[in-house]
Amino acid sequence: MRQTATRLADGRDLIYFDDATTAPRTAVDHRDLPVAAVRSHLRCDPLTGEWVTFAAHRMDRTFLPAADDCPLCPTRPGHGTEIPDSDYDVVVFENRFAALGSRDTDTTPVDDERLWPRRPAGGRCEVVAFTADHDARYADLPHERARTVVDALAARTAALSRSPGVQQVFCFENRGIEIGVTLQHPHGQIYAYPFVPPRTRTLIDRSRDHRIRTGRSLQRDVLDAETRAGTRIVWSGRYWSAYVPAAARWPVEVHLAPHRDVPDLAALGDDERDELVDAQRDLLTRLDRYFDPAADPSPVPYIAAWHQAPVGEGREFGRLFWQLFSLRRAPGKLKYLAGSESAMGAWIGDTVPERIAGRLREVARDGL
Repeated sequence: MRQTATRLADGRDLIYFDDATTAPRTAVDHRDLPVAAVRSHLRCDPLTGEWVTFAAHRMDRTFLPAADDCPLCPTRPGHGTEIPDSDYDVVVFENRFAALGSRDTDTTPVDDERLWPRRPAGGRCEVVAFTADHDARYADLPHERARTVVDALAARTAALSRSPGVQQVFCFENRGIEIGVTLQHPHGQIYAYPFVPPRTRTLIDRSRDHRIRTGRSLQRDVLDAETRAGTRIVWSGRYWSAYVPAAARWPVEVHLAPHRDVPDLAALGDDERDELVDAQRDLLTRLDRYFDPAADPSPVPYIAAWHQAPVGEGREFGRLFWQLFSLRRAPGKLKYLAGSESAMGAWIGDTVPERIAGRLREVARDGL
């Protein structure tokens, strides 16, 4: 894989990740763009201790453009895009409408009240374009291209983890307008948070408590227990296993975990990355077969999220895993987070995990 770093017309960074070692890319972004500026800040909720990001400038971000106007497609004569070259393999660039990365230095509490601390929304937001093909799916990428995506995410995880002030690197893909996708081109994102997000904080706290009580790793024990039970295992290889968690929240949910204790993508070896690509494409293909396409032919909406160890405090309690889930509960029907889930955080499952696992195994047998 070859990396070529350049800058866009407004000063944002862009990095080409090419499948093979090719000549460095030299295309120039000729668009007339104002200098990129992130105007956002953080406020702390005194009731929960959670930091909330406020990024009002994102109200004007690009929303579901026509394919001919897609900003993630390669540049063509007379139509410049976020990728200056006429073709590419994988590209990572700073998000033009980033929620994080503000250079604001104001730390004055809101209304000068100490109850409401305010701080700059540092960190960084990046976009990862998986392929130049606007109509592709990640599941259909050839092995080499999907491996380049994994290598790019690992490289950016390592680089961003070294950035001052970054406490958590989060890589993810959203697919489907039901999820809130604003660009249909196959892509993912990377958030380098200047704080540890609530979900990671909970995982770390639970893992720390488990270590104190038992002397063991919580996520390792969960993987071992799922393997012993076998009832929710849906994929297993030499280096990875995928299972529907025993307390799955979403109508379809799978966790893909490495057999070895590793903190993040950057720590994976070559063989682990190769098998990871096979597992991801297999599971994503099963997801698209999960519901009856005759009843609802639209692509299954999903979020694919990489949970990685935080950069600083608590890192020793983190363990890498990939969470794939969909909010579609039946053809033409979505799971909405109503009163109990949204207001109280008390989840109500629409099915049982064992049934989800059975269906995922079934569609693998039928389709392979």
